[in-house]
Amino acid sequence: MKKKIVILIIFLQTLANACPVCERQQPKILRGIVHGTGPDNSWDYVIVWSIAIIAILTLFFSIKWLVKPGEKNKSHIKYFILNND
Repeated sequence: MKKKIVILIIFLQTLANACPVCERQQPKILRGIVHGTGPDNSWDYVIVWSIAIIAILTLFFSIKWLVKPGEKNKSHIKYFILNND
């Protein structure tokens, strides 16, 4: 069963690559990645890059605060749970 799923995923990944006609219509940075025509205007790039930056910042801060939360107040709720003797 797992082999069939892996083969299906690999097959679908090969279909995700752009066809030659779409590849010619794309800007240089997106060639071979996406289908269809390129972005309509410069605002499309601004939107995509803004979303990418927000996603990267969210990932960074979520990992940072997961590894080292930084609460030092002795009355914080975590100390009530950790020091429950």
